[in-house]
Parts: sequence; C-alpha cells; structure tokens
Amino acid sequence: MYKTTITPRVSETDAVGHINNTSLPVWFEAGRNPLFELFTPDHDFAKWKMVIVKTTLEFTGQVYFGKDAEIHTWVERIGNSSLELYEELYQEGRLCAKNRAVYVNFNLSQQHSEPIPAPIRAELSKHLRETSENQEGF
Repeated sequence: MYKTTITPRVSETDAVGHINNTSLPVWFEAGRNPLFELFTPDHDFAKWKMVIVKTTLEFTGQVYFGKDAEIHTWVERIGNSSLELYEELYQEGRLCAKNRAVYVNFNLSQQHSEPIPAPIRAELSKHLRETSENQEGF
C-alpha cells in the first residue's frame, strides 16, 4: 500500500466549510504519484504511460479544512496492459471516501496499449490489496 498525506487548502472548501467534492479526485490522483513514477520515471509527458479509463468515487464521510487527510492506495488487479487501483481517504482515522481507478499502460506516440513490463509488474505486486481487506465489498 502507498500512503500520501494531503494538507487541505482553503480554496478546496465549499460554502459550508467542507472540502468540496471536486477536490477528492485530485487528492486521489496525488496518491498515485509513486505509480506514475514507475511507468514514467522522468515525468516526461511526451512519454507518459498511465492513461485513466475509469474511476468510481464513493463518499462515506465529510472532509474538513484544517486537518490533514491520508490517501491509501492499493493495487487490486494487474492485467496484461491495465491495472485497477483501490483507494481510501482517511481524516482523523475516519474513512471518508473510497475510490477505484483503472489505468492502461498506453503508448501515446503509437496510440495503443502495451503490456506492463515485468519489473513494473513485480513492483506493483508488492502493493496488492489482500482480499481480507475488502470488508465492505466496494
């Protein structure tokens, strides 16, 4: 599992003092930075590999300004050219949101998917989510 700490900004709040629901997808994406580095270590967007094809976000609690949040990111499934991530957002120990994201290893210049290389597959395997952690069935 990868862990990323997010410090909420004032600009991410809504009119009632909560973190706006449009901020959470951006926070979850920040939790994927270690994965992006696996596929494109030099961060060169001309050689970018990770293309998102699906995301599903479920809000389970309110998130507030003034308190750090933590993103937990697991690899749930590794396919030939795709991977599915399962993510949770916690604030003060409370589960506030869950997300799934599917990415494809994509060659931008040739416009087609490519198999995930063995060294990257091996690293991703270290972060596989155990099925016993899937207690809520999301």
